[in-house]
Amino acid sequence: MPTDEPIVYVVDDDVSIRDSLSLLLQSAAYDVQTFASAKEFLDAVTDLQRPACLISDVKMPGISGLDLQDELEAAACPLPMIFITGHGDIPMSVKAIKKGAVEFLPKPFDDGTLLAAVKEALTKGEQNLTRHNEKSHIRQRLDTLTPREREILTYLIAGLLNKQIAYELDIAERTVKAHRKQVMVKMGVDSIAELVRLTEKAGIKPAGTSP
Repeated sequence: MPTDEPIVYVVDDDVSIRDSLSLLLQSAAYDVQTFASAKEFLDAVTDLQRPACLISDVKMPGISGLDLQDELEAAACPLPMIFITGHGDIPMSVKAIKKGAVEFLPKPFDDGTLLAAVKEALTKGEQNLTRHNEKSHIRQRLDTLTPREREILTYLIAGLLNKQIAYELDIAERTVKAHRKQVMVKMGVDSIAELVRLTEKAGIKPAGTSP
């Protein structure tokens, strides 16, 4: 059944590490799922609908922990990561942290330090999921716009008046007004200011700006 309870994913090729982390996290009342490889995790976890974080070893056969971080970033997956490693170095940890990792812990690590990192990561994960879902909903509204309405939207958020848009697109001002009304209705907003806020969250650029 769907739940809003947070979940902690653990990816490590060492079964003893997976088991010990699972016991530790369960003792702290967290829901836990463990995986023996990054591929196994990627194949199983396809749609994040709960607050979550990921604890991953760095060096594993096949896809490494850092490669997994890259794949999640490329997929725009809002999943904060905690790295654990017995083979880490400073450049590796700096790279991981710069790309958004919450913590980079050398083995053996203190249980309290790990649990503190998990708490921080889950808080971040909940915030990321909220933003991700909000952006998805905005994208769904954008997808209902016709190509012309989408074009006019970019002029509206650039601050152009109806007559200015009509001039730019070489169409009648009444046509612009009709499209403008549909844009506002489909996007569920009552003002241009609201429209600007929504489109900023979705990464839509105003007309006349660089992509």
